[in-house]
Amino acid sequence: MTKHIDTVRLGSTGPTVSRLGLGAMGMSGMYGASDDAVSIATVHAALDSGANLIDTGDFYGAGHNEQLLRTALADRKREDYALSVKFGALRAPGGGFGGVDTRPEAIRNFLTYSLQRLGVEYIDIYRPARLDPNVPIEETVGAIAELIEAGYVRHIGLSEVGAQTLRRAAAVHPIADLQIEYSLISRGIESEILPAARELGVGITAYGVLSRGLLSDSLRTGAPLAADDFRAHSPRFQGENLDANLRLVAELAAVAERHGVSVAQLAIAWVLVQGSDIVPVIGARRPERWAEALGGLDIRLTAAELAAIEDAAPADRVAGDRYAAAQLAMLDSER
Repeated sequence: MTKHIDTVRLGSTGPTVSRLGLGAMGMSGMYGASDDAVSIATVHAALDSGANLIDTGDFYGAGHNEQLLRTALADRKREDYALSVKFGALRAPGGGFGGVDTRPEAIRNFLTYSLQRLGVEYIDIYRPARLDPNVPIEETVGAIAELIEAGYVRHIGLSEVGAQTLRRAAAVHPIADLQIEYSLISRGIESEILPAARELGVGITAYGVLSRGLLSDSLRTGAPLAADDFRAHSPRFQGENLDANLRLVAELAAVAERHGVSVAQLAIAWVLVQGSDIVPVIGARRPERWAEALGGLDIRLTAAELAAIEDAAPADRVAGDRYAAAQLAMLDSER
């Protein structure tokens, strides 16, 4: 698969990355069973298509995701890909989560293990997965800045923080990007967070662009979610909420069909048109899904088409929160 993908600088100080990034979380069981061989083929498909940004977390599969990427990237030149790594989420043997730790000594420990599992000498963008309520953001950012000086990290990123936290962090060290959910049906960043990021020269790497498969054809079949698929416990995928959201997706599908594209491609194109400082990170798990995502790059939405999309999927018609209550409570971006 060969395709030209435009590149953009991530924020005013970050690396140059492809206009679409690949999110690897789903390759380590978060959406049910996955196949390592297929996952590796997906990574290769993304790189061969011209993408260079790969996003992971040291807690995805308790290290499995980083080890998988080490295998997938073994035959690639280090300068041909940019690794974005989240850290800080604590895991339990049974698979649960035990909070967040972003103390400087913990950061150094997390980074040491990530470098070993990934088989690299540096990480391009290193970011806390969530704000640690027990550690000032200035202390966390300062610790990563020391790792930049030592050559182990190239840029600092953040994830799911609010505008005020972003300002405090940027006062300590330049922030390359903020990774946060943003899609047609998750538009909470538009009022305060996105304007603050733009004021500070911070790029946005948008995850959840397909709303975990909701903005695609994958859930319209009515097939039940597996018990180990975390969407089975997410409010937007429950009962009447899911029914209401699928009706909304059906209206988007009608718009997509008029233009000969899929709902997923339409959703990606919508995020792309919101600004060149926003880079969608697509959680494809199979090469064909990545190929479909690439089609979103070719769609040019007119003002009339954008209005039709807005009419089909106004943000106030979305049913259910994007996370369960316990997880929402951990999001500084929701405060």
